[in-house]
Amino acid sequence: MKFKDYNINKAILEQLDTMGFVRATDIQYKAIKPILDGEDVMAIAQTGTGKTAAFAIPVLHFLSKKSKYSASSVRCLVLVPTRELSQQIADVFVEIGKKTAVKVLGLYGGVEQDHQINTLKKGVDVLVSTPGRMFDLIAQGHLDVSNVEFLILDEADLMLAMGFNKDIQDILKKIPKKRQTLFFSATIDKKIKSLAYDVVKNAIRIQISPKNPVAKSVEHAVAFIEMDDKRFFLENILKEYPDKRILVFVRTKVRAGRVVAAMKRVGIDSEEIHGGIEQKQRFAILERFRSGENLILITTDVSARGIDIPNVDYVINYDLPEDPENYVHRCGRTGRGEKNGQALSFCAPSEENLLKEIEEYTGEEIMHYDIHPDDYKEILTDSDDPTYNWQKLIDQANQEDGTEDKW
Repeated sequence: MKFKDYNINKAILEQLDTMGFVRATDIQYKAIKPILDGEDVMAIAQTGTGKTAAFAIPVLHFLSKKSKYSASSVRCLVLVPTRELSQQIADVFVEIGKKTAVKVLGLYGGVEQDHQINTLKKGVDVLVSTPGRMFDLIAQGHLDVSNVEFLILDEADLMLAMGFNKDIQDILKKIPKKRQTLFFSATIDKKIKSLAYDVVKNAIRIQISPKNPVAKSVEHAVAFIEMDDKRFFLENILKEYPDKRILVFVRTKVRAGRVVAAMKRVGIDSEEIHGGIEQKQRFAILERFRSGENLILITTDVSARGIDIPNVDYVINYDLPEDPENYVHRCGRTGRGEKNGQALSFCAPSEENLLKEIEEYTGEEIMHYDIHPDDYKEILTDSDDPTYNWQKLIDQANQEDGTEDKW
């Protein structure tokens, strides 16, 4: 269905057209009309399917009408598990609602609260918040949620995994019982269902879940590489595609720093992002990646979930994730919306058990990218790393004295 066929605010339709949004994705098609009809919605859809716009478009339509309450009252509360998600979703509301008078704020910790308080005093219609900072400002008397008309829980499964269940129960006591509630999650299990039934009433249930949870727009494969050789294969890929936006996932923040250093030694600029970096710096790093100022981002799973970075060409799983669900979320950083993407995983012998768990989770064997032994050797010897490339030095020496290395 085309967006122009929905009975929504013309200013929003014009902005969607400007953004190049023509036809609704599956989750948008199934969710927008029930939300416009005032129904509670419980939606389960994999990452990268357009969930944010599915609730932002109809909510902005309602909020673009004159507010019923005072300037200090928040009308729509969106609860999210991470700071990055808070900023990202707020940006989506701002962009889609650019031609309306709806005011939006992303609220999160890790930054000074004075600016956030001043913005709240001026009036905010949509508040996209993490639980911690939200409760801080409620306790200080700076945030009024007594007139909330829309409660949205996004990435609800991740909120549960991060221990936010009590926070959700607490906020339900502070907002009106008469409201419209929208519940969005990438996965569904007994705990998710229990939480959903606590917050929604007679909800319209929507589930977009193909047999393979990796989006069909993503071509994904695995290559078997020794742990100590991974940096050379990453170097090879990054030099092969110097103009592509590439997101590289590692297991720990220490690994992230080591990979950035290894790439620097071979003349490749990259940046790292993980939970050990201050929030302002993390936002700045993400913005440089989004804008194309930096094309290579080395990250832990802090960025695997819900971060909408447009036009990521490749995802490289430098380390396989210990949680197979994170494999799906990582792959979902590319091939978003109607675009296609590619994901390649490096699997060392010690990670083969993780690969098996991922394949059991996805329900199918991941395509193997077979590397011929000669090609494997050539990638190692072609490295520009001066601290390790002993094979290249041997080959050069052999060429000089006319001998041939038999290795």
